[in-house]
Amino acid sequence: MTITLHEDRVRGVLERLFEAAEGDETFEAPWGELREAGAQERADALDAVYMPISARGGDLLYGLVRSSRPETVVEFGTSFGISTLYLAAAVRDNGRGHVYGTEMSAVKLAATRKNLEEAGLGGVATVLPGDARRSLAGLEGPIGLVLLDGWKELCLPVLRDLEPRLAPGALVVADDIDQESMAGYLEYVRDPANGYVSVAFPVEDGMEISCRG
Repeated sequence: MTITLHEDRVRGVLERLFEAAEGDETFEAPWGELREAGAQERADALDAVYMPISARGGDLLYGLVRSSRPETVVEFGTSFGISTLYLAAAVRDNGRGHVYGTEMSAVKLAATRKNLEEAGLGGVATVLPGDARRSLAGLEGPIGLVLLDGWKELCLPVLRDLEPRLAPGALVVADDIDQESMAGYLEYVRDPANGYVSVAFPVEDGMEISCRG
């Protein structure tokens, strides 16, 4: 079985990005002001902050895409593209499918596109600019896997927008579920009446993996 993640080209980009992301620990953001700001204002103010998934979380995403073999993968909240690299590597190794990421920061958008090209994965991933609720509006289904890792208060609205285009059995993965702002999202996907089987997975700040019936 081919595993692109083991290739020096991909691994080198991931290692560089994870190393750069360590700078998040010393970044002092004006969180008080940003909590009151709009999504675009926050994206622009934090255009140097990586906010990455963990390496183990990336491995989990890679495995989920390899096993479910989706034709279309959607990512809400791309940042510098660490999670996108894992998703794109899995799609390429499957020999089918395409990843559509979304990013509001122009700085991060340009960096992610460059990172994908450097890793040799630009052909299987497209990063769309702007508000995900608008940029994903024209994307056709069926969507086989969704990663929700953007602004937490928008995860549920983005999911609701995508639901009519989700394939039967589609997987929806939400990151950072320990944050208070994810409470409404978790209540929704954990209610069987909404059509999901959902379970929390203990990776870093927690991931919720939900299967659409």
